Amino acid sequence: MTIPREVVEVDDALLIERSLNEPEIFATLFDRHAPLLHRYVTRRLGPSEAEDVVADTFLAAFQHRGGYDRSRADARPWLYGIASNLIGRRRRTEMSLYRAYVRSGVHPAELSGSQVEDEVNTLAVNRPLALVLLELAPADRDVLLLVAWAELT
Repeated sequence: MTIPREVVEVDDALLIERSLNEPEIFATLFDRHAPLLHRYVTRRLGPSEAEDVVADTFLAAFQHRGGYDRSRADARPWLYGIASNLIGRRRRTEMSLYRAYVRSGVHPAELSGSQVEDEVNTLAVNRPLALVLLELAPADRDVLLLVAWAELT
């Protein structure tokens, strides 16, 4: 089904509200936010985990869309919050990824042949930063990376 143009141009809150009666409209939210969310999760967990976390994020969002605070026009913070919770369940994977940065100076996505976009490589070549991320409390790391990589405030 093709989503009408007027649906594509509305804010996230209205999309979520409309998706309660027209579930297929939720796909517009996925199209809007999945690429950036995927990039963020890849930075946190590497490419092997990113697809699953993004899929699980949108599944959880879809299942809980009735409780979304529709006074918030932008659903990105909500989606990143769900993703952060899912990442939290994979802390060992994230810590292993940072240890790999420290040892090799290479982002694991580059080893698999996929290019990590733009400035993600700053972490891959910045061993002191990776070491600091390893030492941060999980909640502090989440906040720092949401601000730095997801551009949330």
